[in-house]
Amino acid sequence: MIRRVIHRVFTASSGWTAAIWLASLAAAPAHAAPPAASASSSPKVCVFDPIGTSGDVHRALEDYRLQMSKAGVSLRIQTFVDEAVAVEDFRTGQCDGLMATGIRTRQFNALAAALDSPGASSILRNGRIDMAASFDVVRRFIVTTASPKAATMMVSGRYEVAGILPLGAAYAFVNDRQIKTLQAATGKRVAAFDHDRSQAELIARVGARPVAANITNFATMFNNGHVDVIVAPSLVYRPFELHKGVARKGGVARFPITILTYQMVIRPERFPAGFGQTSREHFARGVDEAIALARRADQDIPEALWLDPTHDENDQYMVLMRQGRVLMANKGLFDKTGLRILKRIRCSIEPAAAECSERTEEWK
Repeated sequence: MIRRVIHRVFTASSGWTAAIWLASLAAAPAHAAPPAASASSSPKVCVFDPIGTSGDVHRALEDYRLQMSKAGVSLRIQTFVDEAVAVEDFRTGQCDGLMATGIRTRQFNALAAALDSPGASSILRNGRIDMAASFDVVRRFIVTTASPKAATMMVSGRYEVAGILPLGAAYAFVNDRQIKTLQAATGKRVAAFDHDRSQAELIARVGARPVAANITNFATMFNNGHVDVIVAPSLVYRPFELHKGVARKGGVARFPITILTYQMVIRPERFPAGFGQTSREHFARGVDEAIALARRADQDIPEALWLDPTHDENDQYMVLMRQGRVLMANKGLFDKTGLRILKRIRCSIEPAAAECSERTEEWK
């Protein structure tokens, strides 16, 4: 089941077998200079793949390792089926690089992880979410942060972000279509990843009850009725058999809570000089293909299951998420600079949005 998820995320419809988000990393274009050689020992990259060494993520990183060796950079790959273990090994210095979800990598570079904040990429037009424009926010953020001018922002203390690519939009899956408004969510059980404090706080803020979960059990909890609501990307609908949780009474709210990302973080002193910049640029070149794949995943959800919020409800959700981002940023959980950049990108795409005439998310 999980293997099918990885295959869908990391394999393009044209028949590529390498990961789509690493496709641009497979070989540097002729005009791109390879990173300078380093006298240090071969850096080790920890990779989260729920299938392990037989998974598509691991194989894609092995392909990447081989290509980097041709450019004079020798990498070692260690794959983990438990994301928490991979992150901890990187945090304690046992790994030199890490491939994991943006929510997990926030502790290493909060600015880049601001992209995963609720509603940070959402564009509302004529009372409806414009998905093409919302993904354009993601694309522009990734391209912006891959620019050499943004290189210093990608470094936070001992860590550097070496690549960002989207996994897809995450929606609220509910086991009862009556839970289609915030008011109806009061008292309902909502799965919250136990490693992300902000999720539980935001869930409680709307009057719902956060229930601790993780990537290995949240879908099962929903399918077995232990929680009433989960937030998940559409690409897991079929592989995680979420139709069992939705059943005949449930549905999927057509409002993206966030657009999830996968990020590479490194300890730059353990890599050749310039590696991080080269890697970010390569990742950015694959963003359009990744977005196309992510958007197609929405089509896996039957049209009859989608729940369309009213124009007023969409406006309410946008305000609530913006207030939540500000609250979490003021508590130090979300990065203010990253959120400010994202607001500027949103307003460059939709200058008529109400937020663009307000001073929210304009920290100095």
